[in-house]
Amino acid sequence: MSTTHADVSTILLDKVADWLTHSSLAGDDLETMVRGFCERLAGAGLPLVRVHMSFSMLHPLYDALGFTWERASGMHVEGFRKKPGETPERFLRSPYYHLLNNNLDHLRRRIDPEAPSEFPIFDDLKQMGVTDYLAFRHSFSANSNQGMLGSWSTDSPGGFSESAIAALLRIQNHLAVAAKMAVLNKLADNMLTTYLGGDAGKRVLNGQIKRGEGDTICAALVMADMRGSTILAEREGREVYIETLNRFFDAIAAPFNRRGGQIMSFLGDGFLAVYPCDRHREPSEMACRAALAAAFKASARMADLNEERKQKGLAEIGYGIGLHVGNVMFGNVGLTDRLTFSAFGSAVNEVQRLQMLTKKYPQRLIASKDFATYTGGGWVTLGKEKLAGVKQKLTVLHPDVSDVDLADEDGFEVTYDSMSDAEQLMLLIRGGGQSMIEVNGGKKLQ
Repeated sequence: MSTTHADVSTILLDKVADWLTHSSLAGDDLETMVRGFCERLAGAGLPLVRVHMSFSMLHPLYDALGFTWERASGMHVEGFRKKPGETPERFLRSPYYHLLNNNLDHLRRRIDPEAPSEFPIFDDLKQMGVTDYLAFRHSFSANSNQGMLGSWSTDSPGGFSESAIAALLRIQNHLAVAAKMAVLNKLADNMLTTYLGGDAGKRVLNGQIKRGEGDTICAALVMADMRGSTILAEREGREVYIETLNRFFDAIAAPFNRRGGQIMSFLGDGFLAVYPCDRHREPSEMACRAALAAAFKASARMADLNEERKQKGLAEIGYGIGLHVGNVMFGNVGLTDRLTFSAFGSAVNEVQRLQMLTKKYPQRLIASKDFATYTGGGWVTLGKEKLAGVKQKLTVLHPDVSDVDLADEDGFEVTYDSMSDAEQLMLLIRGGGQSMIEVNGGKKLQ
């Protein structure tokens, strides 16, 4: 339903600015902030029918976050994945590209339903009854790749009034400051989660940053390692080796990074994962069963990867997985000014040695008796082994997989959908010469 415009109340606009300040100080995330901001602008009398904003992010998988608010349907959020490709023609004909290519801060266009559309997005806006469109860009600092781009749309018969434009330009600066804080908070969270893991990242953000700080916890432990990596690196070269190593981790490590599991660290061509639990029997059983289920899925994924390599004439990738349970130190160690957050202790040393026994036995999954006792099910005893640094011999076992379906039914594969134009925009802002792939069918730059 169309609305008529009137002068915008500076008192109500100041209330929106105050709310942004409080939202920023409270540490609200971008989605909460942008949704609340748009709703309050509409409540203050600004005749907005649609608002779009994109924020560039420093993240290993995502390049930007996009938010589209519509008066009729509320907020829609997208995370735009990184994936290089080719620049589509319609991106080059978009309002955002026009802003960037001409080094403009703003671009305003009246939308005439009878006139040809200057930009593809205007076809969609015409269907919404939009009469006026104002795009903008806002860098967070002179030397930063981080920034905000977006657009305001109105269906008011007369378009945006001068007071409405003045109000948008004024409040835009308040939003940029608040959004910059939210982006920086998200950046810290992204980096800590990516490099330390979810739980460890939260502990660090909550102040557990001193050397020696940590907790002693009970956990199911997983240690996995690639076989023949040294020969592969020497034979294939650095680039092929790194690509192979990443494919290996994609296949074998992904199942251990969900359902309570946390990958604590990557150690060369292997990794350590933990499933924290209480010391009572029931939570220990749940943790060990989750770790064993993940090991089965990892085995299935490795079988698929090796079949793919076989079809390409490539050598099979060997691996070993050790499974154990015990008490570990979960915290900070290292130098006073260079720390790492991980799990440490005798149980970690033991699971590493259990994993190495897969070089002695033909089985690729080897577990301690304690681990097997908690999981139940069928196990085959391989023998007793004297582990370095452990006084008593450990009974080691292999799971009986004769009645286990190793099919990966949960769909762990990470699929990369075609990038939307908003992601391509962020790639252009941050990289300039980076290539871009085709957008999803029908989507146009905001």
